[in-house]
Amino acid sequence: MTARWTEPARAAVAEARGAARSGRPQRRAQPDRATRDALQQEMLEEVRALRAFAISLTRDGTQADDLVQETLMKAWSNLGSFTPGTNMRAWLFTILRNTFYSERRKARREVADEDGERAGDLAVKPSHDGRLNLRDFRRAFAQLSDEQREVLILVGALQHSYEDAAAMCGVRVGTIKSRLNRGRARLAELMGLDGRQATEATDPITSAVVAQNGRNAG
Repeated sequence: MTARWTEPARAAVAEARGAARSGRPQRRAQPDRATRDALQQEMLEEVRALRAFAISLTRDGTQADDLVQETLMKAWSNLGSFTPGTNMRAWLFTILRNTFYSERRKARREVADEDGERAGDLAVKPSHDGRLNLRDFRRAFAQLSDEQREVLILVGALQHSYEDAAAMCGVRVGTIKSRLNRGRARLAELMGLDGRQATEATDPITSAVVAQNGRNAG
């Protein structure tokens, strides 16, 4: 992890620790100090992946930074609900996506939907040389629904199992598979690919986009 993200991440955790010491309500009893220190290190090691996931959802670096900070604070404040030895990344991703959708619902009540403004820009063609590139893919990827994007990231790019993705998203495995198939089909339509190309091309390119988002944390 780079210094750029280590300090803000530590600051978020420190603020949550301060809340615990100040007597603000905690949902469950916190683990002992040695366990907390170990879990804090685990959390910090996931910041890069968290930010990559956050950028893919928000499509905005500043919003992604705020979302990661909020996620870390919520995670630390609810550390007692995490079982040491289980999947820290899955737990953090669940908190992050729940926070994202909660904030999204609030925003939708305050801001008019922008879909109408994008109606004229629904088709994305490959670059003039016929090859896919990250810019083309990002434009198409941004036009997917939030649910389709996150499943393509979790399953297609980060290689989580259907079962893990379903647990993180709070839905059935069948729903994850359906969203994944619809997301790939929509990307194929936007990018002018056939069905076989959609599976062969979209997952590796999604991985490249997520990896680039992670590198941008540095």
